[in-house]
Amino acid sequence: MISLLKRHTGKLFLVLLLLAWCAILLAQPALGNLIKEFGLFSGLGIIGAIFANATGAGGGVVFVPFFNYLSFSAQSVVATSFAIQCCGMTAGALTWAAYYQRQHKQDGYWKALPSALLLTVPSSICGIGFAQYSSQSKLLLAHLWGGAHNLHIAFGSFSILLAIAIFASIPLMKRTHFKKDLHTKDLLLLPFIGFVGGIITAWLSVGVGELVAVYLIIRGFNVTMSIAVAVILSAFTVWSALPYHIFVSESVVWQVVLFAGAGAIIGGVIAKYVVLAFSVQRLKLFFGLWVLILGVTSLPIL
Repeated sequence: MISLLKRHTGKLFLVLLLLAWCAILLAQPALGNLIKEFGLFSGLGIIGAIFANATGAGGGVVFVPFFNYLSFSAQSVVATSFAIQCCGMTAGALTWAAYYQRQHKQDGYWKALPSALLLTVPSSICGIGFAQYSSQSKLLLAHLWGGAHNLHIAFGSFSILLAIAIFASIPLMKRTHFKKDLHTKDLLLLPFIGFVGGIITAWLSVGVGELVAVYLIIRGFNVTMSIAVAVILSAFTVWSALPYHIFVSESVVWQVVLFAGAGAIIGGVIAKYVVLAFSVQRLKLFFGLWVLILGVTSLPIL
């Protein structure tokens, strides 16, 4: 019985999450009006989570521009995106972790996954903490982009740079032989990327997963393994960022999260199958073009 529970821990957690969502939904007043006004956000959650968990990028690349379009405040854009990602990235992380345990635990090409997470998760959480609670972070944000009210400019600039990095990494995905072990420079660079990525993620709700995935791919590690690392890392990161927005900024739009979060759980579960069913190069090319378009349209030049 215990071994059976261990094998299906992820599925059990998702079932419990679904039951909790149903209970919360049924407890809402004026349920019909709530579904009518916010129900379509479920589709947004599914799309965002599929992109996020199939490419290693955070769902913020979908949620942030959409919420900006709806004229959410800068704080609410980031806070609501984090809350939705806590649902989608958790579902995706559990799915990828179970896939690793069942099929790749003894695979040499996936050998670096636990070490990469140990190097990036703590540093990413430290970056989140620095960005959210340090006054120096606010000064740095103001110096770079003129403050949180210029979120669209920061998001646009980062998206364009990310798209360029994605396009640059696509030719490397044709490799058939990959690195198996982290080298000395990886032991130094991965925590640094995790910390900087955590700071960027706290500001934009995207960053650390994308940066780590691109780095691992460029370094020559297995592409699917790199995506799995990015997804699991992002799940830890967004959960560490959410308490600030619940208890300090109080900016989460919970009605949106209720529906988009449920969609994100579905997207997070099926994203792995999207990666395994389609060419990774095509997924990255499509995703890179999407991110580039979002980045350009977020800038005030248009």
